[in-house]
Amino acid sequence: MTVLPSSTSDSPPTIPITRFHRTRLMQIWRSAGWPCKDGLEIDLLAAGLISLHIAPDGCETLRLTDEGIRTLAQARQRGVRALSLHDRLGQKFAAQLLAAGRIVWAELSLRAVIDSVPVGAVAPPAAAPDAPANAAPAMAPLWADDDHAPAARTAANVWRMARPDLFSVRNTSVPAYLQPMVHEVKASRADLLSDLRHDAKRQAYQWLCEECYYVFPAGIAEPDEIPEHFGIWVLHGSVDDGRFELLRPARHNRCTLPFAVWMALCKATPLRSEEERAQAHLGEAPAPAAPDMAQSTAPSTPHTDTP
Repeated sequence: MTVLPSSTSDSPPTIPITRFHRTRLMQIWRSAGWPCKDGLEIDLLAAGLISLHIAPDGCETLRLTDEGIRTLAQARQRGVRALSLHDRLGQKFAAQLLAAGRIVWAELSLRAVIDSVPVGAVAPPAAAPDAPANAAPAMAPLWADDDHAPAARTAANVWRMARPDLFSVRNTSVPAYLQPMVHEVKASRADLLSDLRHDAKRQAYQWLCEECYYVFPAGIAEPDEIPEHFGIWVLHGSVDDGRFELLRPARHNRCTLPFAVWMALCKATPLRSEEERAQAHLGEAPAPAAPDMAQSTAPSTPHTDTP
């Protein structure tokens, strides 16, 4: 918490500047500066971070002072330094997915099925030929700790928590064209190799989506080190000004989102682009992207040239 002295000489107490004050400062910076006349503005005025301007017609507006701009800049630099390379890499690729018109969630916790049949257990029933790749057996329990599930059912499949770095779907009105994707972000070779050693983790990712990708800086690994059904995105240059290149597309696999995943998406908040956040600060509802209606009249084909 930053503590700044009051701008008036006859007020010895200092004004504690919290994150709520800094949020209001950013809102004033991004808006026309219409006053709210609340306690936060009183603190900001007293701390000398904003100033009140009255037009000849009596219209009041708020403007950031030099000290207010400096406070925002310092808070922004602290936030940038606090982010790890992994987080910054994830944010950069999420921005690319948003620019491509996808709906993106970060750090979801989703339940997924992995194939793990212990010795002597009853094998799961065979899936129908036209069933999606991630279709669970009809008798499989929804929760791993379901005390009422028979032992044969719990042994047939194992449910585990999957926490993909980025989960995204197309912004479409046609369920068959959602094209769910998982992008796992790896900032170091050690992190990538550790992930590749966990086959159950990769199975969970594949069960949740049609295409799964690894995203890492160039030089971390060679394409032949990654399982061939996973796609690869690499970053050339720094996180700040580098560019992503698709080295290998993921194998397309038809997938129907399970109901439990839909519920998790409904309860989670998707990421927003910079433009959408700016519009929200201005009190304007962001214009929704046009649905992917063009594909509602044509067969779906996997796209590998965009994330």
